[in-house]
Amino acid sequence: MIRAYAAHQAKGQLTPFEFEPGELKPDQVEIDVVACGICHSDLSMLNDEWQISTYPFVPGHEVVGTIAQVGGNVKHLQVGDTVGLGWFSGSCMTCDQCMSGNHNLCASNEQTMVGRYGGFADKVRCNAEWAAPLPPGLDVKKTGPLFCGGITVFNPLVQFDVKPTDRVGVIGIGGLGHLAVQFLNKWGCEVTAFTSSDAKRDEALAMGAHRVVNSRDAAQLEKIAGSLHFILSTVNVDLNWSAFLNALAPKGRFHTVGVIPSPIPAVAFSLIGSQKSLSGSPLGSPATIRKMLEFCARHRIAPITEHYPMSRVNEAMAHLESGKARYRVVLENDFT
Repeated sequence: MIRAYAAHQAKGQLTPFEFEPGELKPDQVEIDVVACGICHSDLSMLNDEWQISTYPFVPGHEVVGTIAQVGGNVKHLQVGDTVGLGWFSGSCMTCDQCMSGNHNLCASNEQTMVGRYGGFADKVRCNAEWAAPLPPGLDVKKTGPLFCGGITVFNPLVQFDVKPTDRVGVIGIGGLGHLAVQFLNKWGCEVTAFTSSDAKRDEALAMGAHRVVNSRDAAQLEKIAGSLHFILSTVNVDLNWSAFLNALAPKGRFHTVGVIPSPIPAVAFSLIGSQKSLSGSPLGSPATIRKMLEFCARHRIAPITEHYPMSRVNEAMAHLESGKARYRVVLENDFT
């Protein structure tokens, strides 16, 4: 029996819930949950904002824990191993994307809390390829947010060959952006943090930004015109698109990982003339997740977190929804 917290309707309270998971499949592992981060996607799914939620709904896709069971086909993991699990929990392992190492682009991949029960629980299951072993040196109770927020902003650095000599901007110093700034600083880049909150200026500089620009100040944006090789947007709001595209250097790229509500308007000549690009990406593959974890262990990168016992899950979700979280919220398993 697995114990969890579930909502029985959109925007409902999360209450104790138990379910029988059935027999462990040969390619699966079962994880004893130590901690699970809370992401804004948990809130979106709880509220059925994307129209894909099913109820009872158990959120949670930033899990860290220890292997409790392994299926008969699993050879690379053992009971007792410490692992993490993010948004994806399964992939077909036969399509061109999987066979080329791009499991995150598998058309039939399985998501940890979509159509199944997620990690706000004492146990969770996944296909073994998505259970990533933690290298030594990472704090188990703080690492969960790396498996969604972290890999979401790390993946573009790998996919688009961001170089240590590049000047890179990060829009939004929140749950994702605060990790992006840390990654890019250790990557060797010159980092510009864009924030609409002057209150975050000192914090962004402490995280590794070399300068901070107010994203709502047209004069400040104009001063950096043509200077950035890569801009990573982590926000889910519409922006001053012309100003940000103008901030790109020739061959520069504007890349979004935030779910922007409206289409991005871009004048073709503004892209063609300086060979600029617009792009987006999902979370990373298992191999990229492992690279990220090793990078974090080597450079002592960690999310800035606030912690709640899992029994106070509704309070934690409300704190996230209020916009006051600094910068990721983590639930610690206190089932007895």
